Amino acid sequence: MPDIEPRQTRHRPLTLVLAIGTLLLLGQSLWFYLAGEYQRMPLPALLAPIMLMATLLASLGGGHARTAAYMVLICGFLLIAAELPRPAGLPALWIGLPPVLALLLLPLVPAILLNLGLAPVWMALLDNPRPDADVLLAYLSLVAMATLASWGRLRQQALLRATDPWDPECRAVSRSHLHERLAGELDRTELLGQSLSVLLIHLPQLEIADEQFGPKARQALLDGLCETAAGRCRAHDILGRAGDSVFWLVMPNTTESGALLVQQRLSRAFEPIILVETGPLETRTRLVMRHAGEDQSSFEHRLHTTTRRLTTTRDS
Repeated sequence: MPDIEPRQTRHRPLTLVLAIGTLLLLGQSLWFYLAGEYQRMPLPALLAPIMLMATLLASLGGGHARTAAYMVLICGFLLIAAELPRPAGLPALWIGLPPVLALLLLPLVPAILLNLGLAPVWMALLDNPRPDADVLLAYLSLVAMATLASWGRLRQQALLRATDPWDPECRAVSRSHLHERLAGELDRTELLGQSLSVLLIHLPQLEIADEQFGPKARQALLDGLCETAAGRCRAHDILGRAGDSVFWLVMPNTTESGALLVQQRLSRAFEPIILVETGPLETRTRLVMRHAGEDQSSFEHRLHTTTRRLTTTRDS
């Protein structure tokens, strides 16, 4: 199974961009000081600490990244509002930044509404009591083009999520892909007359880890189970997520004795795993074998029934 990128590294590009923006604000403030334009120096000097705070929040990820995006948007709009009235400050360039900035930092619909709502404000800030219609048309055209680009990106991401076989949280195939693979393995084993075993693995701690200890504890539980199980599976075994806290390890061409050995090996591998928040990794397992001549619907019904019993019982 391919390595999944750690969740802690997903916000590094945004953090890097914000750090560069902070340095640019500091550099701009220093440039204004050296150039003797002291009246333009306070704004970038005041916004630099805000950008630094946004950089630190973005590095934490989660909801903090959204707060950082709002802070960056406010800083950007203040800089644009300060530069637009300057006749020598390339207003045509500055007025093109708000729609792009909003669509990069906000969801699509709020960004569109914000861009349309602020259009009169940007026009009023131009150093022209009656802004040229060409400038307004260029602004609206840029809003439309940037919106189409963002919509296309979101559509592509939705398509990738729909076709991605992997679970977004851990190193296991998704529920829909798991059922597709299981159906294929059932057909194949029935055709070849082979045995099929499915090991059910339940993480009872996962149900309360997020509420009591936060998302990091939940992710640590998932990573601990999936990485340990994936490292001890054969290449053709399928580790899939059948529910929020239940995983199925599909083992084609595996007899009952071989499946029991895998169950014991995984149980011994889970025992030494101790997490900071939740303590030892607790798992409950059940083994379901396909009976000779059993049809696909009957086997899947037994799988789901055993899964429900596994998640409701207290004893392993």
